[in-house]
Amino acid sequence: MTGQDKAHIGRPRGFDADEALHRAMLVFWERGYEGASLADLTGAMGITKTSMYAAFGNKEQLFRKALALYSEGPASYGPRAWAEPTAEKVAAAILNGAVRATTDPDCPPGCLGVQGSLAAGELGNPARELLIEWRNAARQALEKRFQRAIEEHDLPPNADAARLARYVMTVAFGIAVEAASGATRAELQEVADTAMRDWPPV
Repeated sequence: MTGQDKAHIGRPRGFDADEALHRAMLVFWERGYEGASLADLTGAMGITKTSMYAAFGNKEQLFRKALALYSEGPASYGPRAWAEPTAEKVAAAILNGAVRATTDPDCPPGCLGVQGSLAAGELGNPARELLIEWRNAARQALEKRFQRAIEEHDLPPNADAARLARYVMTVAFGIAVEAASGATRAELQEVADTAMRDWPPV
């Protein structure tokens, strides 16, 4: 067997890598990191384990790629919200985005970033730690945006940017948990609207 022949062994062929990754993301979203077996993943992706390893790496590496895809797609409402002109509109965009993303009929209910590692055992530690970092990064980015709003007098000078950011993210992630439990989009929109009624006046 030549070196060229060996190079072809395990090389993924005849499948769309982007589509396969999207399908893997949906499996992780629905079943969590530990709940998604390699058989579940490769079955949904329509490829063999050998092709999966060759194209995406091991399960943890595949999960990281799936989370990146999720961040760029269904969860992209978060980064877009930072560009809203006022802190109030930023908060509303996050909560309304959470409602839409977690109740999209074309996707599993809830949030991959919240339920991806819930009830995970030791084998799920890498995913759990990754998602903690993912959620903390979102909260910290929101805190910086609110701190800027205070400096621009868009929020009261006595406003606590860290507390407001934690409040908004807690409500957003709570919306995701409720969506996974069967709450409807209309019910969750009421939650988002209620949270915004107490927004700090300038």
